[in-house]
Amino acid sequence: MAQRFGGKFSPDGTGPETSEERGAFRGATVDPVGARSNVLFVPPVVLAFTSIAGGATTLITGLLGAAALALGAWLLRDGLRAEAAYNARKVARRPGFPRKIAAALLAATGVALAAWRNEPGIVAPVLYAAAAGGLHLAAFGIDPMRNKGMEGIDTFQQDRVAKAVDEAERHLAAMSDAIRRAGDRQVEARVERFQGEVRELLRTVEEDPRDLTAARKYMGVYLMGARDASVKFADVYSRTQDAGARSDYMMLLTDLEESFSAKKRKLLLDDNSDLTVEIEVLRDRLQRDGIRLK
Repeated sequence: MAQRFGGKFSPDGTGPETSEERGAFRGATVDPVGARSNVLFVPPVVLAFTSIAGGATTLITGLLGAAALALGAWLLRDGLRAEAAYNARKVARRPGFPRKIAAALLAATGVALAAWRNEPGIVAPVLYAAAAGGLHLAAFGIDPMRNKGMEGIDTFQQDRVAKAVDEAERHLAAMSDAIRRAGDRQVEARVERFQGEVRELLRTVEEDPRDLTAARKYMGVYLMGARDASVKFADVYSRTQDAGARSDYMMLLTDLEESFSAKKRKLLLDDNSDLTVEIEVLRDRLQRDGIRLK
């Protein structure tokens, strides 16, 4: 859908004027999938088209190689996104399936089939496959292989948190999909700012799974309501461009953001209080054992 962009110095004179609007992109993320990974979809297309003119063996081999290369490029995109999500969190599980390593193996397989198509044998395809797989791993690396920040955390509690966070992320994704239909750049930016505040709360809960009970309503009921309100607003605004509906929706986002921010601060204060209590208890025990602290 075509979308007109504006700004402070645009002919219509609209744009981010207030500090709130200027900070609308706080928490916005960049897609970790870049041009160097997207360009890997070109070789399978070339291989498939150049295999058409050959015989049956050449055609089948070329198509199998193209399929392996395309699947590898697709897995690499998912692997890069999973790695970015892993790096963005202080507490995270390693990816359940090593997509980047699988992508390297598929790239090696696709190159081996392409080489065998032109030079039947064993030595040349194996050498080409080893070179392709090595270069792929050198360019994109491997998947995270260990959990991060989960020492001493109850795995059962962590699994409950992971399910709640996944559900919250689905609500946020549905919210973004709905708002794109409204076709208003400033509203999209405002939604991204709200989502940044929500994700800070999610990270807080991930770091201390004990906070899940206190934050469950925010991660479930409130986000579901925000999603439903976004869908209804997008339906109305895309048809009518009603300024009143836009204003009401923006006020709702402000109220929700303030609520999520307050909840996050309360959880952090509670965590600090728990730490203070544990420190005082430890000091008392040390003093009873005759150990003086300086």
